[in-house]
Amino acid sequence: SPPARAPSSPPPPRPWGLPSHRHPKNSPEAAARVIALLLISDGHVSRSEMDALYGLDIERELGLDPGAFARVLRTLCEDLLMGTHERRVLTGSVNAETLSALLNDVSNPELQDMVLHFASTAVAADHHVAAAEAWIMEAALAQWRLGKAPTTQNATERALTM
Repeated sequence: SPPARAPSSPPPPRPWGLPSHRHPKNSPEAAARVIALLLISDGHVSRSEMDALYGLDIERELGLDPGAFARVLRTLCEDLLMGTHERRVLTGSVNAETLSALLNDVSNPELQDMVLHFASTAVAADHHVAAAEAWIMEAALAQWRLGKAPTTQNATERALTM
């Protein structure tokens, strides 16, 4: 008879909002994921934001295959939906720890500059800077620029002039 199998234990719970899909550090997908988070952070991805990103040829510039940015965006939304539980906002499960983990996946300074360039383009495209967009830009500037975080207004102004 086969040996008795130990009951399998369930996987440990993920921290709230921690994405289940991870991309290799400094990969085009990791960079795209940060930009995608910024896009959905205000609860609406506008056509002007997408047009601005595709006008800069985001997929080619990041080294993504055609259609890959849309897949990264969709996968991020799916991951966040899994973490919403009782919350009604898709990005409500993104906390500082989650954001920091996503930002940690982009440690190459040149890639960080590209992400900030695309992110600031997207933020400026709809002529409105939402609080969540400013929070993500501030966090990126603080984490990637040696912790020197400007105020929300200054972070937004700086991001828009990059």
